[in-house]
Amino acid sequence: MVGKIKTVIVGAGGMLGTDLRAAFPDALAITHKDMDITDREAVMRAIRKAAPDAVINAAAYTNVDGCEDEQEKAYAINGLGPAYLAEACKEVGATLVHYSTDYVFDGSRPEYRESDATNPISVYGKSKLAGEKNVQYNMDDYRIVRTSWLFGRHGKNFVDTILSLSKQMPTVKVVNDQVGKPTYTVDLAEKTKELITLPAGIYHISNEGVCSWFEFASAFIDNAVPCTTAEFPRKAKRPRYSVLVNTKTSPLRHWKDALRDYLS
Repeated sequence: MVGKIKTVIVGAGGMLGTDLRAAFPDALAITHKDMDITDREAVMRAIRKAAPDAVINAAAYTNVDGCEDEQEKAYAINGLGPAYLAEACKEVGATLVHYSTDYVFDGSRPEYRESDATNPISVYGKSKLAGEKNVQYNMDDYRIVRTSWLFGRHGKNFVDTILSLSKQMPTVKVVNDQVGKPTYTVDLAEKTKELITLPAGIYHISNEGVCSWFEFASAFIDNAVPCTTAEFPRKAKRPRYSVLVNTKTSPLRHWKDALRDYLS
C-alpha cells in the first residue's frame, strides 16, 4: 500500500529526514531551503501543490539547550509549524505523521505509555507538546510518534559526539542518572511505513532496551566514567526517566543491535 501512495517528507535534509528518504524513495523531499515550516502560506501552497496522500514531518528544532535561549524560534518550528501542516493536510485529505519526543514527560515515573499525562520541564519539551496539541486540534487523521534519544548517520548525535571526545580525552564523563531508550533513525524510518497504515493516534516508537546515557556510551567506548546530572549542569532540565513503552505495535529491535549496524 505505502509504495502506491503519494508521500511528502518535510524536513528531508535532517538526520531522520535523510533516512526517511531512503525508506520512501518515491516521496517528494522538502527541505528547509524549499519551504519554511513557520510560514503558513508557504506550507499551504506546498501541500496544495503536491496534493499528497501522506505527509511525514521530520522538521524540528531539536537543540534542547538552544530552545531555552531561542524560545520564540522553538515554538514557531515545533509548535506552529505542525499546526500549519495539519491544517494543510486536512484540506487536501492527507494523513500526517508527526514526530514528537520523550521530553513531553517530566521523568517522575520509571516509564510512560501513550495515554500517560504529559508534563514537560524544558522549553523544547513544551514546544513539542504544543505541536502535538496543534496537530490534534487541526485534524483527525494523524499519527503522532513519540521517540527518544535519536542517533543516525546523517546528523550530529550522541554517539558521534562521545566517540570524538573519547579519542581526545583520557576519560569521558557521562551522566548515569538519566534513563531512556536509544533509537536508530534507520529503524524509525522503516517503522514509519507501517505506522501510516495503522489507526490514527499517538504512538511510542523507540528501539527496545533501557539504559542510562553512561551505559549507552559504555557500549561503544571503553573510557566512559559515570557522573550525576548535578555534576554536569545544562541549561535545559532533562527528565530523569523517559522510557517510552510501545503498547500499540510490534517492537523494534534492541538498541545494541541497532548500534552495531550504525557503527559498522
